[in-house]
Amino acid sequence: MDYEQDAHSAVFVSGFLLGAMVGAGIALLAAPQAGTRTRRRIRKAVGEIKTSARDQWDDLAEDVKDRVDDAVQGARDRFVTQGGS
Repeated sequence: MDYEQDAHSAVFVSGFLLGAMVGAGIALLAAPQAGTRTRRRIRKAVGEIKTSARDQWDDLAEDVKDRVDDAVQGARDRFVTQGGS
């Protein structure tokens, strides 16, 4: 079913973003740089990941809303077609 695939896609994207965040944090912390510069890079990377995650979440929420609206409209259409009883 399409909804099941969408759920798997959402889980994949969430896992990917979490892995990217953890990997970026470890890479930045392990890099031989001054503490101030490392913290600045971490803040920048986290901000970018946060923005990306927010965009993905908004896209997913909009997709779910559209699908729910379509399902509700379909149910209403079937109800009206069957005479409302």
